[in-house]
Amino acid sequence: HEKQRENRGGNSTAMKAARSANGKVEIADIPMPEMNETSVLAKTEYSALSTGTELMLLRKRIDAYLGYSGTGIVTDVGPGVTNIRVGQRVACYGVPTHAEYFLANKHHVTIVPDHVDPQEAAFAGIGSIAVQALRQADLRFGETVVVLGLGILGQLAGQIARAAAYRVIAADLMEDRCLMAVESGINVVCRTIEEVSETVRQLTGGYGADCVLICASSKSERLIDKALEWIRDRGKVVIVGDTNTEFERDALFAKEASITVSRAGGPGRYDPSYEKEGRDYPYGYVRWTLHRNLCEFIRLLSEGLVRVKPLITGIYELNDIDKAYQSSIHSPQTNMGTLIQF
Repeated sequence: HEKQRENRGGNSTAMKAARSANGKVEIADIPMPEMNETSVLAKTEYSALSTGTELMLLRKRIDAYLGYSGTGIVTDVGPGVTNIRVGQRVACYGVPTHAEYFLANKHHVTIVPDHVDPQEAAFAGIGSIAVQALRQADLRFGETVVVLGLGILGQLAGQIARAAAYRVIAADLMEDRCLMAVESGINVVCRTIEEVSETVRQLTGGYGADCVLICASSKSERLIDKALEWIRDRGKVVIVGDTNTEFERDALFAKEASITVSRAGGPGRYDPSYEKEGRDYPYGYVRWTLHRNLCEFIRLLSEGLVRVKPLITGIYELNDIDKAYQSSIHSPQTNMGTLIQF
């Protein structure tokens, strides 16, 4: 274990990290994180931007270190970590990753096979959120899902749904995003609300979709009302994006529909005993945890069932991270997957 510590990177005691401070992005020199029994320390290679979450922190002036999805090379492991070795590449979800190193609990990381592109693996945290949204949808083979909103999260959710053999209807008002979905292999892509309504009617014989995933972020549009129109009797609406949560109660009642919010990457998120102490949930009782969803997304990449590379539209250095945020704000039509490269 002491030899592993020696490989951490010389005698460095500080690292650079991006954080939100009073509504602005700053690059700070902070102490190296301290190891514990179940932690993994990795030197960051790539960190993926989650513009929705990170811009929300900046907009609301919430002080926090930024990033939660990335890849890195392991430089140290705690004595309670038995399945990960120094020198392996891991994907991370759930701890700040816009930093030269990230320290994660063993449930926050999974090994990345050598043939998987680390740039694609850096999106594993965002991918895990898409996986969990589809778990909440509780779909079966052959059922129909509408993915409303084709930002990076919606794009990944659409690809994962297609890999699971669900019938996917994707929708966005931005043409460039629609073209990206088509190029990724999603065959049915709609550009208007009216087109979604007609496509759902035609593909389901008038019964309605089994589920609508709302991945769009809109406070002005009542997207839940539209989703309630599109789903079948006793269908489901899953809220993934930061959307207006007002809806017509009678429409919900008429179909005895369900509306649920998908929280992050799966069971275990925000549970201190799972995230900080490394206590897992029994496999037979909680089949899909945060960690197991993370592993599953890497498997999809490994088998070529999901492709992230065509979605990467910008790569920046840490010192230029504010430029990455500004690009997301001012060019949403063409901005999709964004990486910070270390």
